[in-house]
Order: sequence, then structure tokens, then C-alpha cells
Amino acid sequence: MVSKPLENIKVLELASVLAGPGVGLALAELGATVIKVENLSTKGDVTRTWKLPTESADTDISGYFSCVNWGKKSLALDITQADGLDIVYQLVKQCDIVIASYKPGDDAKLKVDYDTLCALNPKLIYAHITGYGRYNNRTGYDAIIQAESGFTYMNGEPDGKPGKMPVALMDLLASHQLKEGILLALWQLEKTGKGAYIETGLFKSGVASLANQATNWLVGNTIPRRMGSDHPNIVPYGTIFYSADNKAVVLAIGSNKQFSQLCQILGIPEVANEPRFIDNLIRVKNRAAITNILVEAIGKVTRDELLGKCQKIGIPAGGVFDMEEVFELPEAKEMLMYGVTSSGHDICGVRSVALNIDGKPVAESISAPPHYGENSLEILKEMLNLPPQIIANLLDKNVVYDRQQHNQKSIR
Repeated sequence: MVSKPLENIKVLELASVLAGPGVGLALAELGATVIKVENLSTKGDVTRTWKLPTESADTDISGYFSCVNWGKKSLALDITQADGLDIVYQLVKQCDIVIASYKPGDDAKLKVDYDTLCALNPKLIYAHITGYGRYNNRTGYDAIIQAESGFTYMNGEPDGKPGKMPVALMDLLASHQLKEGILLALWQLEKTGKGAYIETGLFKSGVASLANQATNWLVGNTIPRRMGSDHPNIVPYGTIFYSADNKAVVLAIGSNKQFSQLCQILGIPEVANEPRFIDNLIRVKNRAAITNILVEAIGKVTRDELLGKCQKIGIPAGGVFDMEEVFELPEAKEMLMYGVTSSGHDICGVRSVALNIDGKPVAESISAPPHYGENSLEILKEMLNLPPQIIANLLDKNVVYDRQQHNQKSIR
């Protein structure tokens, strides 16, 4: 199996923030050449400016931007100018995939909609992420869609307020949906020679991922409510307990056998045979009682002691880790990417493709995230073969921005 299965695929990314660029990142990890078109009038993807207080103001590669922009080439372009739009059209003729995240209708206004681009390249796969679908022009913001798709209502402690999840999960879910669509379209292209228009929305991607919480309502006629980390259908599952050394642990007891084993290692074997705890459905009905018993028992052992015993006999249990602890785990370390930006700064990131084939990662390494306009001249010269005079004219008219050219002028 080759480490770069999409090595000969070219992608034009007309997307920003997280969902669309997340698709581009995955394709880059799989070996595709990904050209990220960044809006010249806004000085690039807005996430370049989304920084923590601890981040340097001297770089345009923020932590947020870097999470989904490894392995790409940055082309800073004003597509509202005719010459800028023509560059997009020339690139479309060479590319296999376009990733777009325009609000429905904006793609047509900018003349980069599927019908326009497909006329230039009939084999084109146009992958479009929207907020609420092709016929609803509401802008899709993850926090709003978490709220409107039911996730925020369910998330939080029973006596607390609803809470947004700490990652833009709707963007990530939509990104995964679109990646699946692209792979299907590539398979169809191989068989029929025809391209495709693929669209997925953040809202529908969220609804598609409600899983048992949706069917708890649709089948069980019960509206899911905030339960903290508890599981509505299984006990004890997901509940956070604290050990004798005041460290948080989580249990995921999925069977009566596992529950009996847990009681055994906690020194309360008789609890597993009590009528009110004998099977899962009864434990769900007596959630508070069994939780109180486990709180007391787990509070008598250290976290390492409990996790060691659980692991030894196969009881699902784990620590509640912060990011530092997460990336001390060997499995997490295997997901890390290391690179050096063109300005000479070391940078670390996380793969988005968590796949091994025949025991090897699908993609082993890609380049560090690009600075804004880092590859503009490279793309114009090497991909489009534009002569120097035309390139100079594009720079002078502010159709294209090139970082290297700008830095040279600044030095002078």
C-alpha cells in the first residue's frame, strides 16, 4: 500500500475556518496537492487571527489555523477582480476537486458555483459545505448549530445550564461527511469518467450523529436531558468518579459480567447480586443508589490502583486527562506531526487521518502550515506557467499577494 494514495490528485480549496479546510487537510495527508485560496481583501483565513493570549503576535500561523492547514499551498487572491477569477478558472481546469464553503447563493454571485466550474472541467468533483443545506442561505456557525440540533440542550450537569461542547463538533462531523462523499465521487469518476456535485450541511451532519439520543425520543418517546457524563441507557457508564487521591476516573460498564467484576475488585461483591442492581435495566432505574455505593467504594482506592486492576481483567475504565496527559500516551504520540514553517519556526500538529493500512499510517508526513500568500508566485509560475510580466502586473494591481515578494520590498 502506497503511503500517499491520492498523490496525483489536485485540490482547490475555496473554504475557510474549520469544516472545509478540515477536508483539505485530510486530502493533503492522503497525498493530494491542496491549493488554499485565501481572500486577499481580508488578509487570509480569519482563523489566522484566532489566537490564545499565550500565542505570539508576530506570526500569522495561529494554533487554530494550524489545526487544519498542514500540507497546503497558500495562494492569496482577490477573486472579485476579473484577473483573480481567471486564475481560479485556470486552476479549476487542472484540478480534480474543489472544496467550497460558501453560503448558498454566494458561490453563484462570485461565479465559482458548480455549474460555472463544471463547464470548465466536466470531470470536476465539487464538494460544498453549507450550514443548513443547499436551499437555506443561513450562515452556519457551529455554536448555533450545536444549539439547534439538540447537542447543547443535552450537554451539561443535571442542575446546570446547557453547554456548548469545547470543539466545533458540527464542523468536524460535516467534514467527515464530505470526505466520505469525495471518496465515493472519486470511485464514481474512476468507473464513469463523470464528476459530481456533493453537498452536506452542518445541521444535517449534526442530526445524523445524534445516534441513540435521537431514537430515545423517536422510539422511546423521552426527550434526552442533561445528565452530566452519565449515560441514559447504561449504568454505570460515563459517570465521573473520584479516587482516594482525588483524581477523576470514568467507567464504561457495558455488561452485567463487567459490573460483577467491578464490584469484585472494589471489595463489594455482594452488591452485584442485589435485586436492585442485578441487571442493567434495573440499575438504570436505581441509578442514584448504585452511584452512591460506587462513589464510596472508588473513593477508597487510588486512581492508578483502580485502573491497574480494571485493565488486568478487561474492565473498561480510564483517567480523565488534560491535554498534557493525553499527549503523554504512546497512542497519542503516534498521531503527532512535526514540521518547520518557512520562517524557520518549529511547529507540532495532530493528524486528522487516523488510519493504518497493513500496519502503516496512510500518510507519514506533510509540510508545515503555510504563511499567508507563501506559495502565490510558485503557483502562478509552476502550475499556470504565467510569464513574469503578467505576474508583475497581477501583483501591482493587488490581484495577488506573495509573501516572499512583500518581504523583499519591506527589506528594501
